[in-house]
Amino acid sequence: MTLGRNLIAGLANSIWSALIGLAVVPFYLKYLGIEAYGLIGFFVTTQSLLQLLDMGMAPTINREVARCSASGELKEAGKLLHTLAVVYWSMAAAIAVLILLLAPLIAEYWLQSKQLSSQTIAHAVMLMGLVVACRWPIGLYQGALIGAQRQSVSSLINMTMVTVGSVGAIAVLAYVSPTIEAFFCWQACVGLVYAITMRAAAWRVIGNTGVKHFEAARIKQIIKFSLGVGAISFSGLVLTQLDKVILSKTLGLESFGKYMLATMVASSLYILIVPIFNIAYPLFSSLVAQQKIDKLHMQYRTASQWLAILLFPSAMVLVLLAQPLIRVWTGNEGLAVAVAPLVSLLLIAYAFHGVMHMPYALMLAQGETKPMFVIYIALIVVMVPMATTLSMLYGAVGGAFAQLLLFVFYLFVGTWVTHKRYFKGYARVWLTKDVGAPLVISSLVGLVGYFTMQLLQDDVYVELLAGMMLWVTATMLCIFSLQLSRETFIGYLNRFVISR
Repeated sequence: MTLGRNLIAGLANSIWSALIGLAVVPFYLKYLGIEAYGLIGFFVTTQSLLQLLDMGMAPTINREVARCSASGELKEAGKLLHTLAVVYWSMAAAIAVLILLLAPLIAEYWLQSKQLSSQTIAHAVMLMGLVVACRWPIGLYQGALIGAQRQSVSSLINMTMVTVGSVGAIAVLAYVSPTIEAFFCWQACVGLVYAITMRAAAWRVIGNTGVKHFEAARIKQIIKFSLGVGAISFSGLVLTQLDKVILSKTLGLESFGKYMLATMVASSLYILIVPIFNIAYPLFSSLVAQQKIDKLHMQYRTASQWLAILLFPSAMVLVLLAQPLIRVWTGNEGLAVAVAPLVSLLLIAYAFHGVMHMPYALMLAQGETKPMFVIYIALIVVMVPMATTLSMLYGAVGGAFAQLLLFVFYLFVGTWVTHKRYFKGYARVWLTKDVGAPLVISSLVGLVGYFTMQLLQDDVYVELLAGMMLWVTATMLCIFSLQLSRETFIGYLNRFVISR
């Protein structure tokens, strides 16, 4: 019941947050314009890049709380949480100062604008630093709640604060000041309240540890794993954010705003990815701690299969409906035409990236970070020159295509490395059946859907109905395929257990 409740809570949180995020964009464009929206996109990229400073501490507290919870020693994790909290709040102050100092340089030499003054951009960047600092500790306390399998508590807080932050921002822009500075001031206030609320919830779950001071010994216990995750985060962010960093420099704010709009739409797939990962990772960690390898294998495969059958049909339908959905959403035909190709490329890329969250969760649960780090370094060596070249030559389309190539390569390399180390002989099954079958089915249904859409003569309501029917068809076929592969897996699992 706990897993089911957590999954429902996680999905509700992701869906609600995505719907709110999508709903407010037309209002942001109305009051701020596309260039100021480009600044919001730059803020999102900056916030993602600054996660490098986390050094893997949020995933570490997630894992440690899950392990301590499984052994009935939850208060021991609380001692680590208190120590890491001191580090987090100190880093929040350092981030605010760092961005404050860099803001004039970023406004003058990095961001390009035709309508916004350098002073306005500099003020906006300074406020971005304040927002990031206020929100910085949230990840730590959220990791503790998820590790303790309190996804419902974390989700409720997040849904509330996202609503207040987004809807409140519209009110501020409409009735106080329609400026990018007012937008970020409001986000900073909401971010601080968000962090304090999440802190209170985490400590309520963990309980009183009796320790109220910094303990360096706690850091030494987790430093190896934390730095390993931090190294993965660093290389992963280079891979996933490189396109945005390059394009923020090579494109004007208007074109960059369009690219970030496409990124936001394509990122809706993470509505499905994040809740499943947040449940699978602590579950895998608990099973590893209890050394229940056969059950871990079964849970890993089940999570992989269901993620694939939810992800690929959804991506397929969104690719087909990208242009009409953006047209209805923004009310701007020209913007829809410009953004839809970017959305389609990024949707396919993020779908491939999404299914790789299960191998990633498995590696983290095992406490081994080196294999994933080696994979990311190899990807960086191959893909950074390609991403840079494509982005420089073809602009936004080149950046999106580079992301697609990156995650296709990651799918094959990551699958081979992960399953060579864990569950030997299973890589082919995972790639061809658990992930491959839903991918092939969704692609074939999508191909039929593409030709069907050509006959609908831009009637958006008919297109949406057809898209829904295609999604149901692809999902049901994938589920049928899942049942077939599960029968195959029973025999495979028996051989696996006997061989041990």
